[in-house]
Amino acid sequence: MIRLRTLKEEGIVNRKSKGQENNRVSKAAQELRSMGLRATPQRLAIIAYLEGNTSHPCAEQIYDAVKPGMPSLSLGTVYNTLDELARKGAIQELVIDPKKKHVDPNPLPHNHFLCEKCGKVYDYPDPVKLLNLPGENKGFVVQSYALNLYGICPTCRKARPRTDN
Repeated sequence: MIRLRTLKEEGIVNRKSKGQENNRVSKAAQELRSMGLRATPQRLAIIAYLEGNTSHPCAEQIYDAVKPGMPSLSLGTVYNTLDELARKGAIQELVIDPKKKHVDPNPLPHNHFLCEKCGKVYDYPDPVKLLNLPGENKGFVVQSYALNLYGICPTCRKARPRTDN
């Protein structure tokens, strides 16, 4: 069993209240076990980093953020954990950036936007109309879909206004 003290020493939990720490770690451990995965300190640290994260990080970003508090963490462990969490449906793997694979802790279907200038990935805020999706269309039965949008984000547009649109 993983002790809270060990998790604190490893930099996994740093909430103010011990009760909140116990609940958060217990919930993450329970989620892992319900997926048939062991609740290792490394997996708990990765889940703690992803919890509420909307930046759509790649494995290297997760590794860089978690590694200082957990010297035993390897990049391979991060990749393996993300692959397992994606296979279990706990996170989404995003194939939006040709240079690296990003993840989204929100597993529900939604659209993403990649800024071609700064490289950041965003949840696309507006619905995009798709004909008959999910559902049946010309003999194909669509069970899920992913829509990726590409362009320039508002921050980059403000930094350097474009005159062509």
